[in-house]
Amino acid sequence: MVWPPMLRRPCQTGTMNDLAARLRDAGTALLGLREPLIAGEPWPLSEDYGHTPESEWGPREVLGHVDEMLPYWTDQLEMVLAGDPSAPVPFGRVATDQSRLDRIAADREKSVATLLDEIGVGLDRAHAFITGLSAADLARIGLHPSRGEITAAASIEPFFTSHLEGHVVQLEEILARSAPA
Repeated sequence: MVWPPMLRRPCQTGTMNDLAARLRDAGTALLGLREPLIAGEPWPLSEDYGHTPESEWGPREVLGHVDEMLPYWTDQLEMVLAGDPSAPVPFGRVATDQSRLDRIAADREKSVATLLDEIGVGLDRAHAFITGLSAADLARIGLHPSRGEITAAASIEPFFTSHLEGHVVQLEEILARSAPA
């Protein structure tokens, strides 16, 4: 995945409880941006949201991506857990995956309010999934197309927690730039 510079940071370590709490906190912060995001409507759509760095996206592309990425990664890790425990289970995608781009294209046409409501559902599901993982679940190994073999435990930080935290910062920066002087 091509990450904007603000998302290119080393993964922080922590317990699953720490990671789940960070996900919850990032979700709360994102949903807390509801009022200014809605007040800024209609946000212009980015001309190129497919392969450009995510740092060039507007609010609707960022929210569309968050709306699709939370359930996507939850589904993918559920697939790893349901797969053959004796071999790494193929899962995941790269930034150029067409289904990812198609979902962002559809979601960015929704209102900010609708996107935030859907993100709330995705956050609840992702948080419940992470907090429900057993030690055996966390040890399961997936095979990601660019990261190679990775445990379910090592997947939480990059695919959920720091990913969402980075997009919250991205939205805060967009709102700061668009605020009247």
